Amino acid sequence: MSEALLSVEDLVKHFPLGGGIFRRPRAWVRAVDGVSFQIHQGETFGLVGESGCGKTTIGRLVLRLMEPTSGRIFFRGQDLLALRGEELRRMRRHIQIIFQDPYASLDPRMKVERIITEPLRAFSHLGSRDRRKRAAELLERVGLQPGDLEKYPHEFSGGQRQRIGIARALAVRPELVVADEPVSALDVSIQAQVINLLQDLQEEFGLSYLFISHDLSVVDHLCDRIAVMYLGRIVELAPKEFFREGPKHPYTRTLLESVPLPDPHRRRPLRFPEGEVPNPIQPPSGCAFHPRCPQAVEPCRRHRPSLVHIGSGHYVACWLNQEDDVL
Repeated sequence: MSEALLSVEDLVKHFPLGGGIFRRPRAWVRAVDGVSFQIHQGETFGLVGESGCGKTTIGRLVLRLMEPTSGRIFFRGQDLLALRGEELRRMRRHIQIIFQDPYASLDPRMKVERIITEPLRAFSHLGSRDRRKRAAELLERVGLQPGDLEKYPHEFSGGQRQRIGIARALAVRPELVVADEPVSALDVSIQAQVINLLQDLQEEFGLSYLFISHDLSVVDHLCDRIAVMYLGRIVELAPKEFFREGPKHPYTRTLLESVPLPDPHRRRPLRFPEGEVPNPIQPPSGCAFHPRCPQAVEPCRRHRPSLVHIGSGHYVACWLNQEDDVL
């Protein structure tokens, strides 16, 4: 496979609790705890997991909206964490974001034209007439009308607002788009339209996506490879066909068994992960999933498994599958 567009290596983000200028923090929240993955040109890479697993934090770290505790992030071989000032500002045009909440992510005081052309003001030398033309073209491409440039966000539905957010993200022609739960706040019928739009735009503009979601059916439809996160770590990573045919981690299997079948004539008992997600301030020893795992064995309680390659681009962090080389 070609050189990675984005490469994340052993990324860590711990948030302090308590403390202050002259006092040490009482504890640390381990939001992201040693995550590594790569995204290739034209690929849609999915991050999936329960709320609080750290997937949104990873997206914000990749965008440099927050700084990691440790780890490395490379974009086209360039160390993102080493960039400062003007170098970092120039790099931002290559990585854009679609936010989860279309109601909170658009400034209610701005007209749509200003919202979409704001990135062009920052990253291009286009005049006002060319910026407006570009904004009108993008609106049409995402399914809205050029006349909508004169409207305010409150005049649109949730699905239309998200289309405006997508147009804003594409204004500077980025290479990588971080899509942070972009359809979770939308009705199911609108979700399908937005997902199809994202696929069409990917093909047209040659985009790569870091797609963050808790919805396995959406991720399965859209993504090429999927990483399942649990309590700040990736527990399984594989091409999406492996998740259909035979996931290896007990947590992944339980997640899949908790998704209702879309066919009313096919029934199966739904299984949900037992118990609650452990406290990220004091995670369990060994494998973090072992208190909820029906297959836990003694090593699971004492030693944390590494993410191990088991063949065909399939990696799993589980003592039941420790065979080949560590990732």
